[in-house]
Amino acid sequence: MTLATATAPASSGKGLALAALILLAWIVSLAVLLPGDSGHLPLPLLLLAVLLRSVLHTGLFIVGHDAMHGLLLPGRPQANHGLGQLALGLYAGLPYRACRANHLRHHHAPGSASDPDHHPQHGPGILRWYVHFMAGYLGVAQMLLLLTGWALLALITAQFSHGALENVLLFCTLPLLISSLQLFVFGTYLPHRERPGESNSHQARSLELPVWLSLLACFHFGYHWEHHEFPTKAWFQLPGMRRLRFSARRQSLRLAHEALPR
Repeated sequence: MTLATATAPASSGKGLALAALILLAWIVSLAVLLPGDSGHLPLPLLLLAVLLRSVLHTGLFIVGHDAMHGLLLPGRPQANHGLGQLALGLYAGLPYRACRANHLRHHHAPGSASDPDHHPQHGPGILRWYVHFMAGYLGVAQMLLLLTGWALLALITAQFSHGALENVLLFCTLPLLISSLQLFVFGTYLPHRERPGESNSHQARSLELPVWLSLLACFHFGYHWEHHEFPTKAWFQLPGMRRLRFSARRQSLRLAHEALPR
């Protein structure tokens, strides 16, 4: 396969299986950690549990993101978007249709004034940009829905644990905050921040991360040029697209070198 032929939509099998695995791991980890006594966990284990929940929480958004591109169940839009709504609902009570509309606008005109993920017009400072980014997803209705959901979880968990509120904060609220930072830093700020004298067709660049770190950082969203160039490829296919890109570049350089006069 070459870059020119790597445009067909992803097969639903692997993407759907990975989406189911992420959803199952998110639910099981929540069911195990919420009723427990987090106060008696050794600090390394507590940190590991929070980080695991954060990575899985980011995974929920990535599942929703692939649904926005129709990649979970190609050819079955109703089921595909239903899974996307479930993932974004569990993530933060996000409205799937509005998120999908915003994301497609981002792909249509990245880095422009009509890009809802781009930095605010009154200044590209990272904190200001982060607040602008979050405001585009978490409105008043979503915040009320989130707070209601967390309160219900705390009430249910209180039947099994004395530290119900602390557990909800540790394993629900904190992972959402960390996840939002992952998505913003690795999926928006670093790939789309402006650099003097630099431009490309997508106003996006890829981060120079090894595959294992790219996975942990943001499910390969850091390979952002590849995502914009091949939006029909699922998150787990982006490293392959990156390898093809560099392979094509090396081949082009080799052919150019061979064409030089001897």
